[in-house]
Amino acid sequence: MGWFLLTALVLGLGVALGAALLRREELRRMASRVAERERAVRLGGAEARLQHPVVDLTLCVGCGACVRACPEEGVLDLVHGQAVVVNGARCTGVSACEPACPTGAITVALTGAQTRRDIPAVDESLEASGVPGLFLAGEVTARALIQNALVQGAAVAAEVARRAGPGPREGLDLVIVGAGPAGIACSLEARRLGLSFATLDQEPAIGGTVARYPRRKLVLTNPVRLPNGAGLARRTYEKEELVALWASLAASNELPIHAGERVLAVERGPGGGFVVRTATRAFQARHVCLALGRRGSPTKLGVPGEDLAKVAYALTDANAYQGRRVLVVGGGESAAEAALALSEQPGNDVTIAYRQEAFFRLRQRTQERLAERAAQGRIRVLFRCRVLAIREGAVDLALAEAGAESAWSLPNDEVFVMAGGTPPFELLEAAGVSFDPAARAQPQAVVEQGSGLVPALAVGLALTGATLGFALWHGDYYGLTPERRAVHELHADLRPGMGTGLALGITSAVLVAVNLLYLARRSQRARWLSFGSLKAWMTSHVATGILALLLALLHAGMTSGDSIGGNALTALIVLFASGALGRYLYAYVPRAANGRELELEEVRVRLARLAEGWTGAQRAFGERARATVAQLVESRQWRSTFAGRALALVTGRAELTRALAALRAEGRAAGVPPAELESALALAREAHRTATAAAHFEDLRALVAGWRWVHRWVALALVLLLVIHVVVALLYGAARSLPGGLT
Repeated sequence: MGWFLLTALVLGLGVALGAALLRREELRRMASRVAERERAVRLGGAEARLQHPVVDLTLCVGCGACVRACPEEGVLDLVHGQAVVVNGARCTGVSACEPACPTGAITVALTGAQTRRDIPAVDESLEASGVPGLFLAGEVTARALIQNALVQGAAVAAEVARRAGPGPREGLDLVIVGAGPAGIACSLEARRLGLSFATLDQEPAIGGTVARYPRRKLVLTNPVRLPNGAGLARRTYEKEELVALWASLAASNELPIHAGERVLAVERGPGGGFVVRTATRAFQARHVCLALGRRGSPTKLGVPGEDLAKVAYALTDANAYQGRRVLVVGGGESAAEAALALSEQPGNDVTIAYRQEAFFRLRQRTQERLAERAAQGRIRVLFRCRVLAIREGAVDLALAEAGAESAWSLPNDEVFVMAGGTPPFELLEAAGVSFDPAARAQPQAVVEQGSGLVPALAVGLALTGATLGFALWHGDYYGLTPERRAVHELHADLRPGMGTGLALGITSAVLVAVNLLYLARRSQRARWLSFGSLKAWMTSHVATGILALLLALLHAGMTSGDSIGGNALTALIVLFASGALGRYLYAYVPRAANGRELELEEVRVRLARLAEGWTGAQRAFGERARATVAQLVESRQWRSTFAGRALALVTGRAELTRALAALRAEGRAAGVPPAELESALALAREAHRTATAAAHFEDLRALVAGWRWVHRWVALALVLLLVIHVVVALLYGAARSLPGGLT
């Protein structure tokens, strides 16, 4: 007995220690993700410029499928057991998360689509609102990604061909402006469909924005297919490979591309078509496709010396710059890629200057490479930095530190300004394209749909009612004890080993097998199960679980005995209950915790806004107040133990009172106006209360999460019992089957 108790104690303490360590690591990871999200919100990186994911927390069950599917690290992660957007600015619009979610809890939407005035109004066919025959395609429509541009370009050509109809026609059917991905796809499809067209591009070579990428930059993130049937099967291509492929396709298909033709205007022609005017020519056509992209003219800094020859706005070949002192201005992907490429060249001294306090729009891989080069001393990174003037041999910079700016002269030979670009909206508006939100078809607002409990209960009630109706219809049989059923006239058909009873059992076993296939489909390991959406598979998972239980009850004759079959039925009942709890209750508790996190973010934003007008000692007090709030939240929410958070219900009030008293004294000494001081203290009090509530919801979530383990282990037990039950039934035969599912 002593050996058993000692062994059990060692095992129990070992399991408890392992669980505590895992729990501590989970809290540490969540605290890190929440801090990253707060920083993204503070720096303006909460949402992407074009498309970003939106999570419906009422539907999210925390399976993590969207996090695994996202090709960009740091966009999504799990906090409090649910998916949250950590850094939306990194979202590239691939939308891989949307089909990967089994509950339909995530949607990729246009940022601020209801109010933005930089999104053109087009209909479903990509025709500009109020301008018949004028189409837009590619990034200019606010849809990112090369694959979207290819699809849109081909769709425009198909629509023009449909309108043109069969037979010979005079003049051009279509003028395509832009030879980037959308323009190339539109040209290839127009050639395939027999349209007469011309493609114009202001650059000397095709490729659009992609052709201006730095040398050997990787592009594409998903396999795509071109209109002529040529497939791009790889996930990534170097810029040179992709541009060379497009050039080859243009040559082999004899596409009429007019390079070096900058379009100045798109006007209505005398016959109802269009006249596209360039600096040297005019093209007349019945339809026009504007595939211009969104970069347009590069954004300038507006500082003295920007017109010097050493200033450039794009880097196409880093090899041309060696042994140079280089400054890259900007914090986006293009600026970082340029700095990285230049740092690889021998003899270069590379500096990247960014006006924000940190990078927040970079892809995770790019940011890691940049940090590695900075640690190696190959790139100098300057945050909170702006350019004052550019001179021969130097650049004058202003660095913000401790709330004040200091001037610094940086020795320099080359300057690359990569601060974005001005989209070609002036040309579009002159052609009649509207950017008025009222002229656009408003997208359906992304709102919380609810957990779906009511519809699920309705369906479950209907199926259960049908099962009850069947049992009542045969109540004279199911109402008997198992021993007395043997002489009933329905026994031969309803007994577990014969007729309808056997069919019900076989169908239930098949449904259990189909139900478990969902796990293989969600893990994406079984390629032969890749058909259908994961949301449809989740629905089938729930439906087959309910049906399997109901049919098993009828198969067992509405009773459960102490046997292998009876235990399998009991396991199925427990599995159903734990699954239902995990689907609905487990979605509610994490949502409450994440709701508190959002409230904390709002409190921090309000505190920062309150201190915006403060200067000197008051500004120092504002920083101190924010630091105190952060410390209270950190200690109460993440670093404390479960026992510590429970004790905080008693001692937390006194701790908060002491912190607020110290802040009040410091605020008065700094001369903060009394009303503003009390507002700051109220926000600190609200942050402490909200953090405490979030911590307790997180503890409750951790306990509820244990049901997932119950669900999985019971599922394993069910499979084992079911296999044994079937094997025994086959060995002994239907003749020895007993009522109640016993063998």
